[in-house]
Amino acid sequence: MPPIPSPGNGNADIMRGMTLRAGLIGFGLAGRYFHAPLLTAAGIELRYVTTSRTQELASVHRDATALDSAQALIARDDIDLVVIASPNPLHVPQARSALLAGKHVVVDKPISITATEAQSLADLARERGLMLAAFQNRRWDSDFLTIRKLLQAQRLGQIVSFRARWDRFRPAIADRWRERDEPGSGMLYDLGSHLIDQALCLFGRPDWLQADVFVQRQAGVVDDGFEILMGKGSLRISLGVGSLAGPGDFRYCIHGMQASYLKQGLDPQEDQLRAGMTPLDEGFGIEPREQWGTLLSTTSSQRETIPAERGRWLTFYESVRQSIAGGTAAPVAADEARNMLELIEAARRSSRDGRRIVF
Repeated sequence: MPPIPSPGNGNADIMRGMTLRAGLIGFGLAGRYFHAPLLTAAGIELRYVTTSRTQELASVHRDATALDSAQALIARDDIDLVVIASPNPLHVPQARSALLAGKHVVVDKPISITATEAQSLADLARERGLMLAAFQNRRWDSDFLTIRKLLQAQRLGQIVSFRARWDRFRPAIADRWRERDEPGSGMLYDLGSHLIDQALCLFGRPDWLQADVFVQRQAGVVDDGFEILMGKGSLRISLGVGSLAGPGDFRYCIHGMQASYLKQGLDPQEDQLRAGMTPLDEGFGIEPREQWGTLLSTTSSQRETIPAERGRWLTFYESVRQSIAGGTAAPVAADEARNMLELIEAARRSSRDGRRIVF
């Protein structure tokens, strides 16, 4: 793949060691605690942030300047990269504007609400010779990296069942856009984006899908849970989210012909970032030993505790730097985001029509 050109002197300067300059749209949970610290840790200069919380921004990123609109940020000629961490309905228009302005772009998941929109952004980025990446940070979770290592080493043998869940007990409906009846809201787009993306990374596109997307909480107006069953040959993949589920269930439960892997607990990086740790701190991304998963032999009583790989969301933005500077592939290409959105759309159709969707 040839190097990705950039407007002005962006790529050439980065290749000579100059700092990649970024602007961040949105300073909510994702912008404040995920993107901003990861950008800084990856050696990317955070120059501008769209936010009204100027004092909070100054307290954690004193060299960044607050702007009052996405349009003002995109129009800046002293940034190379625009990072979009705004509500889902704004992702496509803001990403399109940034690409048309000659900027490389990272969009928080989901990159768009429909697969067609994701494809249109991918086409535009290619036409402009710009990098476009979807922020799927959960590919670098501690437990998911551990699972990938186990599967690559064929420790479980042929996989026949993969189950991943993200259950929480949140009976109260929060006053935020994700809980409102707006395009792209609800758990299928929120946590479903992660679970489906992980399944695609491991196994590729399924042969078929059947789903139940539902609302369980009183006064809920958007989906707060779902169950998705997918098949690929003899493999069965089960993905689920519940908002009224107490603790105790397995996060991952994987069965193979040689062994099974059982894992509880969540990757620690989100909690660490919200507690003020940085991705460069010693101990960042390391799961406590009591959360390590267990490998169970199918032919004997042998049990083995599997040390968790270190979670490393920072890899995403390090790969963004490499992609812009040297023309390597984006860490999560828009085409991959489109594939994930095709399954989200299929899950909604399946649940609405009460039928299996065959691909």
